[in-house]
Amino acid sequence: MPGAGAGMPINRLLKEGKFAPEEVERFNRAFALALTLLGLVDRNDPICELVARKIIEVGARDTHQPEEIAKLAIAHLGP
Repeated sequence: MPGAGAGMPINRLLKEGKFAPEEVERFNRAFALALTLLGLVDRNDPICELVARKIIEVGARDTHQPEEIAKLAIAHLGP
């Protein structure tokens, strides 16, 4: 399915920045994991964009492991 993930919030946001392919892959893995941990299924849910922005923010400065990026992003989102 070509372009299947193109509509996901993380991909729209990543297009705005200059990220290497390995960074895009890492952010996508962290985003998918964070959504799973949060129990979010509907990618059109507005919270998904908030999660995507936090994934990029955390991934750009704190860590390079998708699992850690996901956990830190969730923690930074608050209760």
